[in-house]
Amino acid sequence: MPAKTVIAQHAAHRDDIGDLVTRRPLPGPGVDQVDPFLFLNHHGPQVYPPGNRGLPFGPHPHRGFETVTFILDGELAHRDSAGHESIIRAGGVQWMTAGSGLIHAEVSPDDFMRRGGPLEILQLWVNLPSRLKMTRPRYVGVQADEIPELSAGDGATVRLIAGTWGGVTGAVPSLTGVFMATVELKRGARAGFGALQGRNVFCYVARGEAAVNGVAASACHLVQLDLPGDTVELEGLGDGALVVFGHAQPLGEPVVAHGPFVMNTREEIVEAIRDYQAGLFDNVSA
Repeated sequence: MPAKTVIAQHAAHRDDIGDLVTRRPLPGPGVDQVDPFLFLNHHGPQVYPPGNRGLPFGPHPHRGFETVTFILDGELAHRDSAGHESIIRAGGVQWMTAGSGLIHAEVSPDDFMRRGGPLEILQLWVNLPSRLKMTRPRYVGVQADEIPELSAGDGATVRLIAGTWGGVTGAVPSLTGVFMATVELKRGARAGFGALQGRNVFCYVARGEAAVNGVAASACHLVQLDLPGDTVELEGLGDGALVVFGHAQPLGEPVVAHGPFVMNTREEIVEAIRDYQAGLFDNVSA
C-alpha cells in the first residue's frame, strides 16, 4: 500500500504561561487543525524549585471536545465537577471527554509544590462530532503501568493509549475510534503503522529526532501528512526520540471555537457561555 506523504512540518512557537515554559505547534501559522486534532500545548521540560506555585490551570470550563494529557515527567492532579479526581504521575495519561460541559482543574499536587522537580506535559484537544458534542462528560486517568507497552523491534517501543495495534487494545476506549500512542525510538529503530487511508495522522516529535516516512523531523515539530496514503513508518535518528502518534477519521464539520468551548455554530457557543454563567456546568454530575 502507498505510504502517506509528508506535506509540511510546523515548528512549535513559544508562548509561555507565566513561568511555565510552553510551546504550541497547533494551531500555528501554517495549520489551523488536523481534523479532528485541534490544539496541542507542550509544557516544559523544566525543573520547578522547592516551594513553587505549581501549574496555573485552576478551575475552568470546557464543552464540545476531549482533552488528552500526556504526563511525560512530573505529576498532575485532576479534579472536575463530574466528581472525577486523580493524581497521574510520569508516563501516565488523562483522557477527559468534556462533552456537554464540565469545570475542571489541572494543578500540581501539594507534594510537588513542596519539593519541586522536573515537569513536562503535553495536552492535545480532540474534537467531537456534532452528534457527541453534548454527550455525558467522562474521565479516564491511567498510570504508566496501565498502558500496554509493545515492542516494534529492537529499540522501538509503542505505548498504546487508545485503539488497537499488534492485536492489543489500548488503555482508554475512544468514543470516536481515535488511535493514540507514544513511540520511543533509539537510533535506527523503526515502528510501522498501516490501514491509515482516509484517516488524518497526528505526528508530533516531542523529543529527539525522527524520520517520518523518510523525512527527518526534529524535536518540537508537528509533521503533517496527506490523507490518501495508507502507511507511516517512524525511524529514530538519534538517541531517545519520542513521538506522539495518533490517527482518526476526519469529521469534516464546521469548527467554531471560543476559548474553552468548541462547537459547530456561533449560536452554540453563545449557549455554552450562557449555560456556564448560569451554573449548569457545576451540576453536571447530577
